[in-house]
Amino acid sequence: MKKCFRCGFFALLAAAMVFIYPATAQAKEQTGKIKTGIYADDIDLSGMTVEQADAALNVYVESLRDTQITLIAGGDHPVVVTAGDLGVKWVNTDLAQEAVEVGTHGNVVERYKILRDLEHENLVYPIELDFDLQAINDVLTNQCVRYDVKAVNMGLKRENGSFQIVEGQTGYSLDVETSIDLIYDYLTGEWDHKPCQIALDIAVEEPRGSAEELAQVQDVLGTFTTSYSTSSRDRSANVENGCRLINGITLYPGEEFSTYQMVAPFTEANGYYMAGSYVNGKVVDSLGGGICQVSTTLYNAVLLSELEVTERHNHSMIVNYVDPSADAAIAESSGKDFKFVNNLEYPIYIEGYTENKKITFNIYGKETRDPGHQVRYESEVLEVINPTTDTLYADASQPVGYVAVAESAHIGYKARLWKIVTENGAEVSRTQINSSSYKMTPRSAVVGTATADPNAYNEIMAAIGTGNLDHVRNVAAMLTTPPIYEEENQEE
Repeated sequence: MKKCFRCGFFALLAAAMVFIYPATAQAKEQTGKIKTGIYADDIDLSGMTVEQADAALNVYVESLRDTQITLIAGGDHPVVVTAGDLGVKWVNTDLAQEAVEVGTHGNVVERYKILRDLEHENLVYPIELDFDLQAINDVLTNQCVRYDVKAVNMGLKRENGSFQIVEGQTGYSLDVETSIDLIYDYLTGEWDHKPCQIALDIAVEEPRGSAEELAQVQDVLGTFTTSYSTSSRDRSANVENGCRLINGITLYPGEEFSTYQMVAPFTEANGYYMAGSYVNGKVVDSLGGGICQVSTTLYNAVLLSELEVTERHNHSMIVNYVDPSADAAIAESSGKDFKFVNNLEYPIYIEGYTENKKITFNIYGKETRDPGHQVRYESEVLEVINPTTDTLYADASQPVGYVAVAESAHIGYKARLWKIVTENGAEVSRTQINSSSYKMTPRSAVVGTATADPNAYNEIMAAIGTGNLDHVRNVAAMLTTPPIYEEENQEE
């Protein structure tokens, strides 16, 4: 019995070795090479050394750099880039080393099992890729954001006394942050390494308005005109340019209008010239001088339309084209703006035009006020502050008799504006709309004092000491014939 058992055991061992030997022999033959049936994605690595596999995989990843990826930007605009533009790089670079070690670890039976499995099913390693987030951001901001457009509401255009509908424009805005995530997640999780399209995260804003809504705009709600007949050529041009920039605006219910945003920037490229304006209590030449007459005229038309004024500032000194407290200044340096909101139920249309050195603003809409409802505005002057002396500067570089007015006098005022509402001719309300304070500034002049005559010098200096420009002129006239005068500066 023992002899028989021993024979059976060795017979079984011999049978097992028949199956194991070919596998171990094959493993020995391929030491240092990747086993048959091992892939990296679609690349067959069978029989390759680590160096050969690394080289093949590097060539493959490098070829992916030229793969086209189409990004769909605003308005369905395709932006074609490559994986290289998005910073593609190979991450699991130890793949070849891992592949060559397949079937080399464990006991004989474990190694045998791996080799037998490879005969029936390939072992496929994924080629793991990564992308540069900064490169993706740069592509989006440099090539895709350009297709962003602001929504333009449907509007109106008034020509030859009638309105025409102006079609709107759909707005598109790229969300860069979420689009970076979309691109990165797709390319690192779903991409099959072939040309593809990726839709970016685009916010779509539809234009506001309809033909039926705009057809309601037919009635003049308020109109106001001011004159700039005494203005210089350049100031007149600024008034006309500002009026042109505002003309034709359609404002929907709830929308706010900013005069400054509409007429800025104050540059030559935007149609402006140097002309007098108020700065720190003085009249100085600046680009766009006179633009406040545009905002002031519009302000009064807005008041008569009973729209909601949300920001208004008076001038630093009084102006002569409207009553005190009826002005509205805008100034880039001090942040002044004139703003109002369309607080009505229907759109409004702003018409502005200039003719015979007069500027007019008409505000059109749908009149819902009762025919007996009337509104007017009254200016009330609370205080008048007259200059008591003049500011005089002695100039030893100019001869006695030289008198140059640097700044005209401005009377100071304190005033307020009242809104008076009547119904069928009877006053029903009187409401204060604003209050305004305007600086008083005295005349200022430069007076020449250069002379070889001590008496003449003493007399002109004594005249300067009185602080009275008219007296200085009289003394200068006596000391020299004829006296030298310069034209006074014109106020805004």
